Amino acid sequence: MADASPKFHPQDLLPPSPGPAVEVAVAHDGLSFWQFMVAGSIAGLVEHTAMFPVDTVKTRMQAQAPPCQPSLSLRQAVSSILRTEGPLGFYRGIGAMGLGAGPAHAVYFSVYEISKEFLSRGNPNNPVAHASSGVLATVASDAVFTPMDTVKQRLQLRSSPYKGVVDCVGRVFREEGFRAFYASYRTTVVMNAPFTAVHFATYEAAKRGLTEVSPDSADDGSLVVHATAGAAAGALAASVTTPLDVIKTQLQCQGVCGCERFSSSSIMTVARAIMKRDGYGGLMRGWKPRMLFHAPAAAICWSAYESSKSFFQELNNRDRTQ
Repeated sequence: MADASPKFHPQDLLPPSPGPAVEVAVAHDGLSFWQFMVAGSIAGLVEHTAMFPVDTVKTRMQAQAPPCQPSLSLRQAVSSILRTEGPLGFYRGIGAMGLGAGPAHAVYFSVYEISKEFLSRGNPNNPVAHASSGVLATVASDAVFTPMDTVKQRLQLRSSPYKGVVDCVGRVFREEGFRAFYASYRTTVVMNAPFTAVHFATYEAAKRGLTEVSPDSADDGSLVVHATAGAAAGALAASVTTPLDVIKTQLQCQGVCGCERFSSSSIMTVARAIMKRDGYGGLMRGWKPRMLFHAPAAAICWSAYESSKSFFQELNNRDRTQ
């Protein structure tokens, strides 16, 4: 199939060349480091706040430990929360999410942008650079977010013994030590490394593909393009990493509200315990709400992030023309 114009040739098949063409291909070029961080913080807070109820349902489903706590279906989990806690039950732990998501996403997107610029080396459509940048971004951001994610998930449990964020942090530190906040860090990184590699590579490819398929009605700055590409990337990445997410949740919630406590934080140790107890299906528990979370969450996140970048780009352009 012939290309409509040279503008839409796949850039990774062409030798990189300095000049105006490369500058056009790199959207939002010239933003400051702090602007990437602010844009990332906004994106993370908007995404997690909008989708927090779905995340609560996912946590409840994944943290169950049969036979003491029977496995819940998606409908049963939603009905249980509404019946016993009301609508506010979906938002328990949102304070911990707010404290962690903003800084973590600021690190996430700023590291991604810097890594992508460095690794692309003049080729803005290099999927390997996008995937590698995503992995580097998640290793850095997970170090920031994991402690608050542990607090958030413990607060999301049914009949959680903690009164709030401060109470949870204090009790976990006193009773289990500082290491408890990072018990799932290794699993989180192992999960999020392939998640972000798939996510970023799919996002950039889908965004480029949508622009090439319909250049007249879609452009690189279109919110529809960002939302559609983000949703596709989120759904695909979520589907392939659900088993690791189940392991992460059980490590973070171990010993609380009847959740099993593990002798080791080893991924294989926890995986074998789950399979022995629940079978292979136990590792896929919560996959429906996980996909329901990540598809729209990624669409919201990327749309908010790209909108924030566009705002800063226009602001910078105005400053330069004054």
